[in-house]
Amino acid sequence: MSIKLTEHSKGGGCGCKISPAILSEILAAHNVGAKTNVKNLLVGNDSRDDAAVYKLDEKTAMISTTDFFMPIVDDAFSFGQIAAANAISDVYAMGGKPIFALAVLGWPLATLPASEAAKVMEGARKTCTDAGIVIAGGHSIDSQDPIFGLVVNGLVDIENLKRNDTAKEGDLLILTKPLGVGIMATAQKRKVLAEEDLNFLVKQLTTINKAGEALGKIKEVHAMTDVTGFGLLGHLTEMMEGSNLSASIEYNKIPIIPAVRNYIAQKTIPGATARNWSSISAGVVLGAGIDEAEAKLLLPDPQTNGGLLIAVAPSALKEVQTILQEMGIEYTASIGECTAAKEKRIYIH
Repeated sequence: MSIKLTEHSKGGGCGCKISPAILSEILAAHNVGAKTNVKNLLVGNDSRDDAAVYKLDEKTAMISTTDFFMPIVDDAFSFGQIAAANAISDVYAMGGKPIFALAVLGWPLATLPASEAAKVMEGARKTCTDAGIVIAGGHSIDSQDPIFGLVVNGLVDIENLKRNDTAKEGDLLILTKPLGVGIMATAQKRKVLAEEDLNFLVKQLTTINKAGEALGKIKEVHAMTDVTGFGLLGHLTEMMEGSNLSASIEYNKIPIIPAVRNYIAQKTIPGATARNWSSISAGVVLGAGIDEAEAKLLLPDPQTNGGLLIAVAPSALKEVQTILQEMGIEYTASIGECTAAKEKRIYIH
């Protein structure tokens, strides 16, 4: 009898994340998010960026991040691949090069055999090998739910460091992976996901965002982040708030997983979607002619190992698109632009 990991956890992937509103409440209680005076800490909690960044010398900084969650797919090997790719993505999203990782494993030994955890580790090692790094250590506990992720450390030339709060007015926005991962993962959990769609889902979830390292070297890429558990609207809101800008987005240009609307019709919607929308909806305007019901399900859909969200000056758009295409990325078109700050942060038309 095959083991299905999603049957052993109450959540899955980055949909496990605490909502932005509740997270802000938790962090505010401990003054997390205030500007820090720690010497050489270039990026801390205050900007809600993808990782912490610490200056090592005048040229180089270390990027340090951690990410872990419960299974988003049933297969243990694939779960390990996905969790590793998602954690490593934070380093790429800041223009860095990962150098090594530590594993974080929680496993319910009373209900799942240790051999399945070994498969998770094997999958993670495969992804780390693809990224050119090793898992150099880690920590494990016996837990109620299966949990896996990585602590990832990377290096970046300080001049190439990309933040999520440094976009500029006039920048064009690119999203390198289509939306819909949360909806399709929920369809799998409910056992209605077609085999061909599962294959597409796993391929997207296991594809590393290595292009971020190359994009870090382009000066005109002014800001970058990866779209994960808060959905496109959540992470775009963080970028616009941090940069004191607004965004104008063309709904029909946002990449969507082709089959996802079939599963919207079957109402396979993650619980985190409504929480995400509730947290950021006050700053979003949906224009006339947009399918509002669909937009409220797709735009806050929690992504796992989602695409890079890139803010680039128009003068460097072609250069960025060429790099992405050479790395096999299909989704390179601009989905909108950054504008001067308006009453709301995001306008969808």
